[in-house]
Amino acid sequence: MRLPPLVRITALAAVMAAAPARGQAPPPPWRLEWADGTVFYEIFVRSFADSDGDGIGDFRGLTSKLDYLNDGDPATSGDLGVEGIWLMPVFRSPSYHGYDVTDYERVNPEYGTEEDFDRLLAEAHRRGIKVIVDLVMNHTSSAHPWFVEAAADTASTHRDWYVWSDHDLGWGQPWNPAGTSWHRSAHGWYYGVFWSGMPDLNFRTAAVRAEMLRIADLWLARGVDGFRLDATRHLIETGAGAGESDADETHAFLRELSAHIRRVRPDALLVGENWTDTATIAAYFGSADSVARGDGLPCNFDFPLADAIVKGVRAGRRHDIVQVLEQARWLYPRGALDATFLTNHDMTRVATQLRGVAGSLSAAAAVLLTLPGTPFLYYGEEVGLENGPGNDDKFKRTPMPWDASTSGGFSTGTPWFSLAPGRERANVAASTGRPGSLLDRYRRLIRLRRAHEALRRGDVELVTPETAPPALLAFARRAGGERLLIAHNLGVQPLDSGPLPLGAQASALTPLMVDRGVRARIAGGVATVTLPPRSTGVWSLKPRP
Repeated sequence: MRLPPLVRITALAAVMAAAPARGQAPPPPWRLEWADGTVFYEIFVRSFADSDGDGIGDFRGLTSKLDYLNDGDPATSGDLGVEGIWLMPVFRSPSYHGYDVTDYERVNPEYGTEEDFDRLLAEAHRRGIKVIVDLVMNHTSSAHPWFVEAAADTASTHRDWYVWSDHDLGWGQPWNPAGTSWHRSAHGWYYGVFWSGMPDLNFRTAAVRAEMLRIADLWLARGVDGFRLDATRHLIETGAGAGESDADETHAFLRELSAHIRRVRPDALLVGENWTDTATIAAYFGSADSVARGDGLPCNFDFPLADAIVKGVRAGRRHDIVQVLEQARWLYPRGALDATFLTNHDMTRVATQLRGVAGSLSAAAAVLLTLPGTPFLYYGEEVGLENGPGNDDKFKRTPMPWDASTSGGFSTGTPWFSLAPGRERANVAASTGRPGSLLDRYRRLIRLRRAHEALRRGDVELVTPETAPPALLAFARRAGGERLLIAHNLGVQPLDSGPLPLGAQASALTPLMVDRGVRARIAGGVATVTLPPRSTGVWSLKPRP
């Protein structure tokens, strides 16, 4: 198949783009210690809190709820305790979801004014909450002025900002071979891997790369603390099928972006969305030979681990979780930030996947928040928010249930979309002040994580023997002079762990957080634990004097 000129592989251009300019000093290393182990909270602004009664969540509504997330006082325990938030798209867009941008420099007026956004940033920072925003680089809206001009005039200066062909090349979508990636316009066919309303930008064009760096600079100067990068696997395409993902040139641009951000704001976080297997994700970190945490994206979402945790809790088996952890340990560069999570805005909510079973939801939360990484919670997850009754993405992004009222306390008007079922019991008001609630568990786990360096960013050592019951997941975490033992029972039956070898120097176990009925003892450096169904224990290991 002969590809049009703009789709041919241009390896030399990619190498040149990734190389520093002549005489330019190498960029500094990442300064992302703050992000290592930090718990983030993913927010769909449209569905979080409505301040003016129009049924659409907005910046003022979110600002009014910041104390729920983190009130800025470490001595209090009534807030969730997260230290970062990820805002799904807030730039101007014609859609409800915002992933088709029409203006990268201004916020969506449905969410409020520029001043409202700036106040949200200031109030979040005052509480110690970092804010990252969705940067949708792969494509724009077909209504973006760049594309409108490019589609109308083949001589437009923006023509080569998109990918064109004089005929339909017949490529399917990487995840749906029966779909289509080429779409007809008045003057040729353009490439849009997701759909015709989202034409892909052409990152082989130097002006496109420069514009994305400029846009990143603008938002960093405005005060955001980094970006979640949408669809990073698909930035540059080389052909049908496998050629629509993970191109060498995509990695080259991400190294270029990484170097630029480290020059401008080395403490700014970049989190990549690469929905694929562990080995492919590992490549997006780049090389750590010369740049600690990697010269690509320093943080990437761990989709295999998310799937393994949910499946492991549902089936009551550790096997997949252990397998993914071992793969990442061997494949990820040292210091890489593993963005762990249970579900996100594109997935069926964890409460629905686990059928709303309280013990299962508690177990999933405990596994996520005791493993290494930079965990991301999807809004409402902490109260057991379920999916709406449908398959469309809107049912995964329903309004936040703050109370049991008809509108869930989300709005004084009619919410933009129906609330998910179960709000009468799964809401913030019903969970607050109730020991043992799912919200209480999330709060306790996050505080425990913040209080112990070993839990926040320590190494992980799997100590579960192969002969142990399949439902047992046990591991040690270590940082500095602190070492912890964590044990989970993923199953619905009580279990005895059998011997857990911890080394001759381990002589005592001090409980930090143990569920009711959990017991443990240690002798000769070998621990044994008894765990009721869906329970967790966390202990401090004391070394032999």
